[in-house]
Amino acid sequence: MTTNPWDAEAASFDEQPDHGLKDPAVRKAWADLLLPLMPAANSKVVDLGCGTGSLSLLLAEAGHDVCGIDSSAAMLDVARKKADIDFREGDAADPPTTETYDVVLARHVLWAMPDPGAALDKWVALLNPRGRLVLVEGRWFTGAGLAPDECRDLVRARRREADLRMLDDPALWGREIDDERYLLLSRH
Repeated sequence: MTTNPWDAEAASFDEQPDHGLKDPAVRKAWADLLLPLMPAANSKVVDLGCGTGSLSLLLAEAGHDVCGIDSSAAMLDVARKKADIDFREGDAADPPTTETYDVVLARHVLWAMPDPGAALDKWVALLNPRGRLVLVEGRWFTGAGLAPDECRDLVRARRREADLRMLDDPALWGREIDDERYLLLSRH
């Protein structure tokens, strides 16, 4: 049996301010960033690579119908203790759903995909015709990740729009950062 490496991170994952959103200021910063990007209350949102479900919970509390998907059973166990949300175990690269959504959200997931283009093809296929793709990504201080232009090019190869916004506000991360972090929004 193969062990998911993220299972070992589940117990302490929420200790990072931007993971657990336990700090009210960090939580508010994420709400202020994401909620205006949602099309309307009661939107159907799939949170791919949802981890412990902090963003899923934030969106559900704002009235959205959220499905969180993660490959780590241990992360999902933590998420299920936070809220009664539709959390499903599965690979974000090939989400276990045939539904269509108003929003596909992925935070710090695309960069880790073995084939980001193939993952994006699957994610875009989950969107209804007016659906929104919301990606929070980065090029980390370690050199790993996706550069903003690289991510934008990947999205533009599949969708007409790819608006980029740098996320350098320490309020989002609970600290100063020294790498590139950004949000990419594609409405169509």
